[in-house]
Amino acid sequence: MRKALILFLSFGVIIMAFGQEKRLVSVKKAMKLMGTAFEITVVAPSEEIGYINIDEAVSEITRIEEMISSWNIDSETSQINKNAGVNPVKVSRELFSLIERAKKISEITEGAFDITYASMDKLWRFDGSMQRPPTEQQVQKSIGKVGYEKIIMDVEAQTVFLPEAGMKIGFGAIGKGYAADRAKEFLMSKGVKGGLINASGDLTTWGTKATGEKWMIGIANPLSKDKVFSWLPVIESSVATSGNYEKYVVFRGQKYSHIIDPRTGYPTKGISSVTVFAKYAELCDALATAVFVMGKDSGIHMVNQIDGVEVVVIDSANKIHKSSGILFNNNQ
Repeated sequence: MRKALILFLSFGVIIMAFGQEKRLVSVKKAMKLMGTAFEITVVAPSEEIGYINIDEAVSEITRIEEMISSWNIDSETSQINKNAGVNPVKVSRELFSLIERAKKISEITEGAFDITYASMDKLWRFDGSMQRPPTEQQVQKSIGKVGYEKIIMDVEAQTVFLPEAGMKIGFGAIGKGYAADRAKEFLMSKGVKGGLINASGDLTTWGTKATGEKWMIGIANPLSKDKVFSWLPVIESSVATSGNYEKYVVFRGQKYSHIIDPRTGYPTKGISSVTVFAKYAELCDALATAVFVMGKDSGIHMVNQIDGVEVVVIDSANKIHKSSGILFNNNQ
């Protein structure tokens, strides 16, 4: 077996593990969950136990999806959206807390991250069906119902109310990270020594490899993705990367990214990818989107004000920018 295994993640994030452990084994399984690619790796005493652990983690992720899915008409999230402008909806403490945290992130990012972005509802489509960009009038109409500050939450009654008919919330920019965090927490509670959960670029780790060595992530050179700027240890921590490489449309030579500014209704410009490092994948997920929307200067400045969070930004000219706590040389 090779002593070094390199796994390439989306948007220039690389995981590297060294060596082999005689007593423990690393068990990995790839699957589709929450409409996207998941890969779960656990350190276990045997392959059989490892696969059992992974199946249990999948059950937890599926549970989260059933709670936050906008496609499942029976989910709590769908009930909130269905009752917009009609009635408050009593929800579980778990979903209530998730929405509370999402609103706090919206405040920190001045609305660059906003779960009510779902109110825009397919104004922009990146599945090949879009023939022309929306008109200014359509854009302005679509953002009329967007606004995290409009969400009414009653702590005592544990209800969530969207006061305007047509308002919607969606967890596309935070849900995968949250699910990864919960799956990690579940596996740790079961005594799993170490592991890695990769939710299509939203990644969280705990413990170490079977050898006892740290999980490492490499920041790839955008001009040559097989080359790495620097390896960074991820210890009981998380990473999320957002990029515009795959989902975009082009009209009259202009490229429009799939990441939309919820404040303006228009796609973001100037950034190719954002990688955020923090303790929780949920926060990484949300802030990666927010930095994309805010732009590199404002985004990096914001991250520099938050303890325990770092960011690496690759702009549209393939230049690397980073927050103050990221230490590596840009050997382009």
